[in-house]
Amino acid sequence: MKLNRYLCMLSVLMAALTRSIPSHAEEPEPESLLEGNKATEGNTDVASSGFELPYHAKPDAKDATEFVISAGGLASAGNSRSLAVTSAGRFRLRRGSDQLGAGIAANYAESAIDKGQGLQTTVENFQGKLRYDRFLAGSFAAFAALSARHDRFQGLDLRINLDPGFSYYLIDQAEQQMWLEAGYDFQHDVRSADAITNAYASGWSLGKTNDRHSLRAFVGYASELSDSVSVATGLEYLQGLDSAANSRLNWDGALNSAIGKGFSIATAVSVRYDHNPIPTIEKTDVVTSISLVYHLL
Repeated sequence: MKLNRYLCMLSVLMAALTRSIPSHAEEPEPESLLEGNKATEGNTDVASSGFELPYHAKPDAKDATEFVISAGGLASAGNSRSLAVTSAGRFRLRRGSDQLGAGIAANYAESAIDKGQGLQTTVENFQGKLRYDRFLAGSFAAFAALSARHDRFQGLDLRINLDPGFSYYLIDQAEQQMWLEAGYDFQHDVRSADAITNAYASGWSLGKTNDRHSLRAFVGYASELSDSVSVATGLEYLQGLDSAANSRLNWDGALNSAIGKGFSIATAVSVRYDHNPIPTIEKTDVVTSISLVYHLL
């Protein structure tokens, strides 16, 4: 039922975003800022640095419309029983110097070891992100991003991040890019009842909500090794302004191989480290995924 609701949300979001953005008469931007990779990353964690991975271009590209979906899964029965599914979608609309991007993802798993034991949920997170970029002169761009995340095992009913900032491309070629981002991050958490109860049982008193204000820095690199193979990585650091303990570090890496018209296989790794998480919650989460990606537009 949860996955059905997620798929409905994805359909509504993508339908709304297909309306055109007015184009602007601007000087040509560097070609590598204009269009998408032939082998597209299949990251299943969009409410993070991973969504910042760039878009390579054809030399004559200006406007672009891109829609990519990916999915993966695992099921086992017998001595051990498990079910895991992951899915994601990404949309990008470019008109002149304006670009709007959206991403949505869901990861869910259940497992049981004993034969008499029912399946228990072991992974449950749903994410969405919107980002607007305004390309300025040369290799500069300004952006604003809004993301939302529900993660049962991080103790979050909802996490909202608002990220305005600027980006600059150190290497800006069709086959290779390296770029920097700097800005501000506002994070608003709505904690789950289970997280509050577990913390209280361990001697901690938590409020239902919590806000963090941070400075954000990001460095990314992407390379198109051939027409069918590309790699990308990104490292994000956030330092709390209200407390030195509120620091976070996020890393993403992806290897993508095209296998046919519109299809590719994506292997992605995401590492999320929070130096000051909710009490009883682990500081580090690692997610590795292999997905089949289809490039619709």
